[in-house]
Amino acid sequence: MSTMHHEHTREHEQHPAIPHEHCASARDPVGGMAVDDVEYTCPMHPQIVQKGPGHCPICGMALEPKEVTAEASSHQNAELVDMQRRFAVSAALTVPLFVLAMAEMLPGDPIGRAVGPERRQWIELVLAAPVVLWGGWPFFVRGALSVRRRSPNMFTLIALGTGAAFAYSLVALLVPGVFPAAMRGHGGLIDVYFEAAGVITTLVLLGQVLELRARNRTGDAIRSLLQLAPKTARRITSDGREEDVPLAHLLVGDRLRVRPGERIPTDAEILEGHSAVDESMITGEPLPVDKGPGDHVTGGTLNGDGSLVVRAERVGKDTLLAQIVRMVSDASRSRAPVQRLVDRVSAIFVPGVIAIAALTFAVWFFVGPEPRLAHAFVAAVAVVIIACPCALGLATPMSIMVATGTGARAGVLVKDAEALETLSKVTTVVVDKTGTLTEGKPRVHVVEVADAFDRRLVISLVMAAELGSEHPLARAVVEHARSEGITPAPGPAKTDAVRGKGLASEVGGSRLVFGTRDLLADNQIIVPEEAVARAEELRSTGATVSFAGIDGRYAGLWAIGDSVKPSSREALRGLRDLGIRVVMVTGDARTSALAIGRELDFDEADIVAGVLPDGKARVVDDLKRGGAIVAMAGDGINDAPALASAHVGIAMGTGSDIAIESAGVTLVKGDVRGIVRAVRLGRATLRNIRQNLGLAFGYNVLAVPVAAGVLHPSFGLLLSPMLAAAAMSLSSVSVIANALRLRRAVAPS
Repeated sequence: MSTMHHEHTREHEQHPAIPHEHCASARDPVGGMAVDDVEYTCPMHPQIVQKGPGHCPICGMALEPKEVTAEASSHQNAELVDMQRRFAVSAALTVPLFVLAMAEMLPGDPIGRAVGPERRQWIELVLAAPVVLWGGWPFFVRGALSVRRRSPNMFTLIALGTGAAFAYSLVALLVPGVFPAAMRGHGGLIDVYFEAAGVITTLVLLGQVLELRARNRTGDAIRSLLQLAPKTARRITSDGREEDVPLAHLLVGDRLRVRPGERIPTDAEILEGHSAVDESMITGEPLPVDKGPGDHVTGGTLNGDGSLVVRAERVGKDTLLAQIVRMVSDASRSRAPVQRLVDRVSAIFVPGVIAIAALTFAVWFFVGPEPRLAHAFVAAVAVVIIACPCALGLATPMSIMVATGTGARAGVLVKDAEALETLSKVTTVVVDKTGTLTEGKPRVHVVEVADAFDRRLVISLVMAAELGSEHPLARAVVEHARSEGITPAPGPAKTDAVRGKGLASEVGGSRLVFGTRDLLADNQIIVPEEAVARAEELRSTGATVSFAGIDGRYAGLWAIGDSVKPSSREALRGLRDLGIRVVMVTGDARTSALAIGRELDFDEADIVAGVLPDGKARVVDDLKRGGAIVAMAGDGINDAPALASAHVGIAMGTGSDIAIESAGVTLVKGDVRGIVRAVRLGRATLRNIRQNLGLAFGYNVLAVPVAAGVLHPSFGLLLSPMLAAAAMSLSSVSVIANALRLRRAVAPS
């Protein structure tokens, strides 16, 4: 074996029985593929990470690249091609081997009469030897490594079963004298099991081929996204020329031309043009979205019938598509809590199977019918072969891999498997109002100026005072003034913000106070009762009201409101249909919160208003103490504590980076209907995992006793090792096929 290099100490720390030098191989011990610079990992044991391809030192499975690429991994393809070649040759030799062996059961045994019993056994050896020793060589290598590393796995059992059958038959043919006379059959020959060893090897190879094909398909969801990204972009040079350049050559700030029907090359801002952009590959939404100057577009999405000029904002690994791929790749390798049960069982499974096989051999040898040794050998080999734990090990990882890719296609990014499992158990969803249920972009709905003041002058003074603020309400005031064609009052504005109340400013030669009624009162400005009543009327519609006072007199009021997202009502209905309670929390006044709540059919008891950021986290903690499994959905920095406190946080992809970092799930476009999809995906995934575990456990619970011969005393049934091999391979394929059903689990709303 060639030199091995240690790459990741975490593998050695968790598996001290694995020598450091075996943590990464310079050359694949089975396939002979040379190392590349890509990191590979095991789908069943994600703690195993190494540079270049190889096989897992714990379970023996072929490692996979950590990151999905647009094309299937060359190593995965080589592994599949190698197994297909071994299977094709082995199958071609196994068919005549099987026919030759089974002909003995035909009336008159025509082949036996033609070639003779002893010559038939030699022919069987010639046919079986290439199958077992060449076709099954990868299994013997991995089985030997598992023993050397004290980590028994499915290949331990396969190598033990096929090796025992072949070695026993070889001894019986070459030195039959070592066996007792009672075991001799017709012509004084000992029965051989070359056909069993050959058929088992071929069936296991078939299982490996089917498994590798299915495992390649688990990355199809992400691979299909990556393949949609264009290979080149049309860059506009400083002198106005246009040139096609590879995506790898793009820089932030480059101006790009996107022609009708082309895919947008990278995340960018539209500078010129209007078009409808199909974003279904990212959001799962089938309807195109109208875009114009100032709007942002995502790399890989499809431009409609308009020509666009865009400015690159993020390129390469910083694009949304690249981030999605990294997130999904990480999530697909994470381990769900339910996997702990599988790990505990797997730790004792192979030694337990070997013990059962030994017990089976002993029972048949001492109390079974004649020929006792032959029956004992066949039953023990059948137990070893049929109990291979591959299906058990694949049950959880395959579901997680398919589910995370499926979620990404529907605009639901899952950070890890634990978040996916927790989603399935959620009983209460806490949603922030602003930016989650509402657009999060306040707009001025009403401006009412006192009769004693000029409307344009008042608006220009307020605009000048708010011009330097980044607060959403301030931006709404400025945008409204501009929409009316008003410019800010001339001269510098000296503004002091009063936390939680508003601002006071010296602007345009006047003293302006703008904010709450209390702030005006603090500045000895009295708000007329009719204005107070009008403010309450506007708040009942969900608006936030700010008052203006100029030079000690009341000057007017602004009603600023947010709009409910069109998808919010549908999303809330979907969650309630799933039996989930929805609680709305907001820092807004209760009057405004109740107005939004009425529009969205909330019960008053499920509306919590006037809470600060730490208050949102307390709401989540109170619900948790009450026994609820809580998901928190929000988009702002102030939601981060609550997102972290919840059992699972759901961040709007249009929100802040801190909120996204604190959450276990991210909805790419901030569409609240994604919460419904996320919960459905979580439930479907956990159900799928349980089905897979049921298939794997149930298969072994039923198959091992049958292979051991419990049905023989009553029904005369004894399972052939060949049938055991077929059943073992089919069990793994059935688990993978069931996991692939998750690709249809989440349909866009």
